Amino acid sequence: MVEKVPMTASGFAALEVELKERQTVHRPRIIEQIAEARSHGDLSENAEYHAAKEEQSHNEGRISEIEDKLARADIIDISKLSGDTIKFGATVTLIDEDTEKKTVWQIVGEPEADAKNGRISITSPLARALIGKSKGTSVEVVAPGGSKAYEITKVEWR
Repeated sequence: MVEKVPMTASGFAALEVELKERQTVHRPRIIEQIAEARSHGDLSENAEYHAAKEEQSHNEGRISEIEDKLARADIIDISKLSGDTIKFGATVTLIDEDTEKKTVWQIVGEPEADAKNGRISITSPLARALIGKSKGTSVEVVAPGGSKAYEITKVEWR
């Protein structure tokens, strides 16, 4: 059985954009670089050629990875979700119980996780600790950097 990858509609769209760019912009550019490097002669000591081939390998690997994720995507429409219990798609406001620092996280699928933009994977230690909890609850998160305690101050669906 094929394992589905939970994803928001915006995450799915972002992967489609990246795939198209890699196929229509990066791929032709890399092919051109390889052709140019080949014209310089001896390939055994041609650093430009080897660098372009390595970039091509990386690009084709990423294309395959994106195609796989898109094929297995289970798109979840967050706009239809509601309630007080935290689940996939929720945007959660937390207060660190030690530092009083406020953070806001949206729980998303692995392919679209981006901590810098406040999006954490459903498989992350923090998301796993939050799932099933509600506003006003305290959670303790055991992460590689040690344990942290947070108070959940808001659960939103946006």
